[in-house]
Amino acid sequence: MRISTILIGLSLAVSIAVVADERHEWLDTAWWSEGQLPVPPNHAVRTASDSLVTDEADIPIYIARPDAEGDFPGVLFVHGRRGVDPLIQGHVRRLAARGFVVYAPDLYVGRFIETMPIEHDYALEGDLNDVLDHVLASGAHAGDRVCVYSHTRGGYLALKLAVTFDRQADDLACFVSYYPHLQDPNAPEPMQVYRYAGEADALTLPALIFVGAEEQYQRKRGIDMAVGSMQGRDLPVQLVTYPGVGRGFDFRAPPVRTFADDLATRDALMRATGFMNDHLLAD
Repeated sequence: MRISTILIGLSLAVSIAVVADERHEWLDTAWWSEGQLPVPPNHAVRTASDSLVTDEADIPIYIARPDAEGDFPGVLFVHGRRGVDPLIQGHVRRLAARGFVVYAPDLYVGRFIETMPIEHDYALEGDLNDVLDHVLASGAHAGDRVCVYSHTRGGYLALKLAVTFDRQADDLACFVSYYPHLQDPNAPEPMQVYRYAGEADALTLPALIFVGAEEQYQRKRGIDMAVGSMQGRDLPVQLVTYPGVGRGFDFRAPPVRTFADDLATRDALMRATGFMNDHLLAD
């Protein structure tokens, strides 16, 4: 698999400037040469709810899927510090509209944890592993594997699921994350700024990571270091960076949402859709 880092510039004017590596992997020749705009899948979406009850937690699962006949591949959505609130449910629905059955467990509700927690509860890692078992056994999606898709602190949980719980060998097809926190949230400050979680170097899943160039320094530094190390180890990771865009671009709502946020969100969803289909539909 080709490994690359892509830099995409988003102007607040009507034009969009795009800069990439020398291979120009971002360039769509059908568009540039023939004027053919890509047409993404667009499905009406229906939602449902499920729950996983274990000896220690009662975890609600928000499910969104295309409102259409047929089988669709599955995606496990891992939330960040917001939990699965209405803004995040919107992201889940937008992803489902691309042609996926999306499972979004609210791990905080399962353990009565208030939203926006500072400390990380390690029990959530085992809960997410249990949710994956539940999702795979549900039979509500096509295929025997799902992609794990996350943002912010959920990126750390997704990394632990894949590596520490060793689910990347058989149960996960790929890893997608928006500005992931690639460090133990309970680690001391120097570890947050100058190090990343060692599990990243053991992530063998095909990985696609999105980040805004205006992301918080300590978060972006960790992402850049982790991806650089992963690429140096020939791991299949791709980083997409959106200049002029900060954190939360995937769910920020008006009036704070900008045109650049919207362009980045649409581009990321398009890229993630193609990336996940490549790996899920190949099963």
